[in-house]
Amino acid sequence: MSKTAFTAKISGVVQGVGFRFFTLRKAQQFGVAGYVKNLPDGGVETYAEGEREVLELFLSELRKGPYGSVVDKVEVEWKPPVGNYRDFEITY
Repeated sequence: MSKTAFTAKISGVVQGVGFRFFTLRKAQQFGVAGYVKNLPDGGVETYAEGEREVLELFLSELRKGPYGSVVDKVEVEWKPPVGNYRDFEITY
């Protein structure tokens, strides 16, 4: 199995509802590396590395979001992994 990565921009009601902590928990559950952060436009950005099948499952959770969030759109860009991340973290 080969590793891949994606950057996802999530739009909707995704700030102030625990979306970053939800993403962190799901990333740890799936064993993916990367980060999640709030964006100035009210969205959230996630970068994740791992096996394609696992990342697809992780993405499906991001499309749902935590209770209280409303995910309107998820823009995903698949790319080769950079390998700079050992675990998953919330960045600012």
